[in-house]
Amino acid sequence: MTDSVPTEHLDVLIVGAGLSGIDAAYHVTTSLPGKTYALLEMRDSLGGTWDLFRYPGIRSDSDMHTLGFGWKPWKGTKAIVDGPDILAYLKEAAAEHGIDEHIRYHHKLVHAEFSTEDARWTVTVERTDTGETLQLTSNFLWSTSGYYRYDEGFTPDFPGVGDYEGQLIHPQHWPEDLDYDGKRIVVIGSGATAVTLIPALANSGAGHVTMLQRTPTYIISQPTYDKVSAEMYKRLPDKLAQKLVRTRYLTSRIAFYEFCQARPKESRALLRKLLERQLPDDVKFDEHFKPPYDPWDQRLCAVPGGDLFKALRQHSVDIVTDHIDTFTPKGILLKSGKELEADIVITATGLNLQIFGGATLGVDGQVISPSDTMAYKGLMLSGIPNFAFIIGYTNASWTLKADLVCEYVVKVLQHMDRTGTRTVVPVRDPSVTEEPFLDFEAGYVMRSINALPKQGSQFPWRLKMNYFKDVLVFRKPVEDKALEFSS
Repeated sequence: MTDSVPTEHLDVLIVGAGLSGIDAAYHVTTSLPGKTYALLEMRDSLGGTWDLFRYPGIRSDSDMHTLGFGWKPWKGTKAIVDGPDILAYLKEAAAEHGIDEHIRYHHKLVHAEFSTEDARWTVTVERTDTGETLQLTSNFLWSTSGYYRYDEGFTPDFPGVGDYEGQLIHPQHWPEDLDYDGKRIVVIGSGATAVTLIPALANSGAGHVTMLQRTPTYIISQPTYDKVSAEMYKRLPDKLAQKLVRTRYLTSRIAFYEFCQARPKESRALLRKLLERQLPDDVKFDEHFKPPYDPWDQRLCAVPGGDLFKALRQHSVDIVTDHIDTFTPKGILLKSGKELEADIVITATGLNLQIFGGATLGVDGQVISPSDTMAYKGLMLSGIPNFAFIIGYTNASWTLKADLVCEYVVKVLQHMDRTGTRTVVPVRDPSVTEEPFLDFEAGYVMRSINALPKQGSQFPWRLKMNYFKDVLVFRKPVEDKALEFSS
């Protein structure tokens, strides 16, 4: 007869070792030094998005001064940074604070069950390398896995795709050995992935690249290098320089967003003026760069150094705005009757949303659907105790929101320690009506909006998409009539 191995217990369990998970772990490490914690990561490396995506030119469309952590200034000369540099930054940040030693790789959260009587979570984890199942317990569960599926991207059900004789690739699963030298490539899509990938392909050996879009996107050029910020870091103390640089980027970005929201007609005219002067004469603005929606109804796409427009001027890239009729053996037949022949077709057609990494949550034996809950301050869910999550901004750098959430969650845990309380749960106000969690019209959001939690019609169940306003909210004391603390 053998003794059973006791279930390991941790104070805080963080799910996901990407940007948000590392941020959460840092705040637990530095502000709650007595707490035991672990990060569960279903893949074999940290970094999340920045380790998963490997397509040519992968980069952030947010400046690194605000995408970087508030506690680790970005001192590089580039403001818009390539994916490998972001991944290196994340690995360095994790190593500097011993966070990497707390990561459990190949650990996928399958189900988490909260017991009100025991005031703790029991989580079921699947080992993605061996298929083994194991259990852990924790006092607090923190989801930092973002909101899209890592194992598959979104590809529409294109007619005739089975007849196509070339290579069909989604950027989320880029083949390491793909040979596109001299090849004719069609990239379907005009979002952030497409406008990043297209000039990179054109500049690294592709024969010709066509961007095939159904609807135009707002695209804006940004400087690749920021000499002003570099000089600040050179001449000023690090903390002061970081504060000034981040404030500069924050102010300009949020001011532009608010301008677009308040004055859509004027912002359309401004974006047109900025873009038209970068286009060659044979590319028609109204056909290819005039979206039917207002700026920031969907996220603007940033192109550092105007690389997409340079490729258009060099005629290594062209744009076709049309609808797909069917795939053919040689390429794609459009509704207009034109056929685009291609050796490779890349479907940069978006993501599939998946809340909390696909894990299910339960309380006292009852499975709770996220869509039946309301988000408290965009970080906790009504009716689910001792649980928090991070979903960043859609109109600014993800990390800005992550930093605020981390500060707030730490304050909640500190408050519980001081008061001797074991559980905290947001209690829904029946007078607050439901609204969509993300007020954002991107296709990947609209396809899955009904699976997400709701937000409310008023504070604290509704927040502004504005960092400066959120700072005032998150840095207040945590005592709140909507939060129920109990022993």
